[in-house]
Amino acid sequence: MSIADRIAALGLVLPPPPKPGGNYVPFRIGAGLLFLSGVGPRHPDGTSTTGKVSVDLDVAQAYQAARLCGLNLLTNMQLALGSLDRVDTILKVLGMVYAVPEFGDQPKVINGCTDLFVEVFGDNGRPARSAVGLGSLPGNISVEIEAIVLIRD
Repeated sequence: MSIADRIAALGLVLPPPPKPGGNYVPFRIGAGLLFLSGVGPRHPDGTSTTGKVSVDLDVAQAYQAARLCGLNLLTNMQLALGSLDRVDTILKVLGMVYAVPEFGDQPKVINGCTDLFVEVFGDNGRPARSAVGLGSLPGNISVEIEAIVLIRD
């Protein structure tokens, strides 16, 4: 089954790609690796999930925001590679959560993204990862996630 077929079978819809601007690029490719810029939880209509986790959003809502980041990363993978079938392995994910200093469930939030990657790519979607808390993120977004992907020859 192709990755596109798997995404359809899971009932997932990829959001549209980001609009480039300034010095921002959604990805770079080098040495057989795809480096994906950080993405926020951008909805198909262009709005984003915003607010501080544990104040404005609970862990379940933040998990969904991270899942949305994962969908946006899939869009950028497809944009970069032409087909998600060229993804060999998700090597590394860095997840950043906008939360109060006392918040300690960053891994539970970032599971929203990495659970999605495992659903789509199986064990090859299980990355090494970091989940950190931050005092702010651009545009007040709740979560930002970046990734490094091994490209299939």
